[in-house]
Amino acid sequence: MPMTNGLRVTGLRKRFGEIEALRGIDLEVPRGQLVGFLGPNGAGKTTTMRGVLGLVAMDAGSVTWDGSPMTEDDRHHIGYMPQERGLYPRMMVHEHIAYMGRLAGLDHATADGRARQWAERVGLADRGNDLIQELSTGNQQRVQLAVALVHEPELLILDEPFAGLDPVAVATLSEVMAEQVARGASVVFSSHQLDLVQDLAEHVTIVAAGVTRATGTVTNLRAHSPVRHLEIHWNGSVPNWSPPDGEPRKAPAGVSRFVVPADSDAAVLIASAAATGAVGAVSFEPPGLDDVFLELVSR
Repeated sequence: MPMTNGLRVTGLRKRFGEIEALRGIDLEVPRGQLVGFLGPNGAGKTTTMRGVLGLVAMDAGSVTWDGSPMTEDDRHHIGYMPQERGLYPRMMVHEHIAYMGRLAGLDHATADGRARQWAERVGLADRGNDLIQELSTGNQQRVQLAVALVHEPELLILDEPFAGLDPVAVATLSEVMAEQVARGASVVFSSHQLDLVQDLAEHVTIVAAGVTRATGTVTNLRAHSPVRHLEIHWNGSVPNWSPPDGEPRKAPAGVSRFVVPADSDAAVLIASAAATGAVGAVSFEPPGLDDVFLELVSR
């Protein structure tokens, strides 16, 4: 049954001259859910986000919010953090956040209070009177997050939000995203840091060449991979053993690693390995999100 509660993008198509940027993008971001929107450079992620925001007119497809076509009023309740800098360099931090809050419809007093609140939340409480141009790249990214959240949006769209952030800022942003989901907002973000995506997002949509290739939970996408990763830790010397149909992978001393078909019988493989050497520990797991991503986008 189609989702009706939150953002639903169906069959988006967009051509720029001879370039067909989107050839059928589907994306769902229910309320109260964090969705990773993944794809290589040029896959169509930013164009899709701009289409949702109404910044780019689509050639075909639909964008709905809570089951109805998205309106300009709906878009007033979106928070957007673009990949490129979208700040006024000669404005002060507090002034900038408050100004963007007023543009989003807040009155002066509310915008001023929210600006102070969000500056503190993103770790810039003591930088309110600094010019944007005086901030580091990472701190400018923090300002952009505060700008995206100052009006408490129902839908938060973050385009490569972790780019240029140090580990402390990454932790702060991750916490803020989780807080927005907890209050019922829909949150979608793109990122090339797939290990971070796997830790943060339960659901992901993977796109390539303007088409949605896969969507679902990280667990299910990994489970549906056609391969498994076999790792054996040996007690003592490493024997000259490899599984049938297995592809060896680089491994540290005392360890053997292989990629094997998903329908391989782990018990049979372990017994075969144990017949040739002293097995200390074994893992037989589906590939990580990074491997699943590479397999999907290279089809």
